[in-house]
Amino acid sequence: MQFADRLNNVETSAIRELFKLLGKPGIISFAGGFPDSAMFDVAGIKEAVNLALTQEPGAALQYGATEGYNPLREQLSAFMKSKGVDVSPEGLIVTTGSQQALDLLGKTMISPGDKVIVEAPTFLATIQCFRLYGAELISAPIDADGVKTDELEKLIAEHKPKFVYLIPTFGNPSGATLSLERRKKVLELAVKYQTLIVEDDPYGDLYFNKAPPPSILSLSKDVPGSRELIAHCGSLSKVLSPGLRVGWMIAPAELLAKATMCKQFSDAHTSTFAQATAAHYLKAGRMPATLANVRKVYGERAVAMGAALKRELGDAIEFTQPQGGLFFWVRLTGAGGNTKDAGEFAKRAIEKGVAFVPGAPFYAADPDVATFRLSFATADVGKIEEGVGRLGKAI
Repeated sequence: MQFADRLNNVETSAIRELFKLLGKPGIISFAGGFPDSAMFDVAGIKEAVNLALTQEPGAALQYGATEGYNPLREQLSAFMKSKGVDVSPEGLIVTTGSQQALDLLGKTMISPGDKVIVEAPTFLATIQCFRLYGAELISAPIDADGVKTDELEKLIAEHKPKFVYLIPTFGNPSGATLSLERRKKVLELAVKYQTLIVEDDPYGDLYFNKAPPPSILSLSKDVPGSRELIAHCGSLSKVLSPGLRVGWMIAPAELLAKATMCKQFSDAHTSTFAQATAAHYLKAGRMPATLANVRKVYGERAVAMGAALKRELGDAIEFTQPQGGLFFWVRLTGAGGNTKDAGEFAKRAIEKGVAFVPGAPFYAADPDVATFRLSFATADVGKIEEGVGRLGKAI
């Protein structure tokens, strides 16, 4: 068979390939990027399902509007208002996870050869998605405070990208959080160069102690002319349930209209049953308690992993302790004659019964092969300590 040329630029996910190695009994996995299923509020979701099926079964089980189920759009509008964003229900569309929002941005914005700026490193699926539509990806360097805005400005001025894609809060894979000062600078750059900024925010509610700075979208009210240059993608996957596949996109009206048209072609609409369930869940007011629980549990696990990494691997690695999200981003230093190749280290780790994701696939260009990602979300403190102990043996 002769497949579409666009597939020539896309590789199979290195993470998916790694998962094939995880069938070995006794493996402790820090590889996944998903939440702990033990954290799901099953009772609350069951209650929401029952309400969806008793109060409006016809609407919940029928075809729906491509833009989204209106009661959910109203709840999402209120949810965003609680986070400092004033958006009407008509100012957002519901997507099948925030992943679909990224795909819709690719469909509506990218022509073959267009340049798109992404962080180095960034979400692997974004690299694959944008390349599928023919984008030339330009990497912007980051540090513990997120994208380096002085470097970003140079890249915008030089490449004139279709848009800039950022995960500013507890990034995947970096765990980094863009500082308040840099968030304001990003908005100023958007206005100065009339460049669309895509803010992907699936992790922003997963902070451990202090809340992160307000979203770029929220801050846009303080920078005249910037609101119409922001597309914001949100998701319930990391805080409620990935299985519901409920996300949303807030964007300028013209972009939303084009995205809605493309969504109509691809899936007609996100599951109305899932949307009705999510709407009832949000309306019931259970989200604050759910968030408080996951913040506490993930915060404890992050502290345990940070302490274990320092104890077991010492100066063989360097990392910044994450303040939220699901990930540690670690770099091998080569100290003491240890390896600086995370791919090689991953193979040794599997032999010792522990798995993680090497960092190279998260770079659109010039990968740092000494980096790797660890997720603490799905292992309890005991498993974290045991797993990091195995990493110590593997190093």
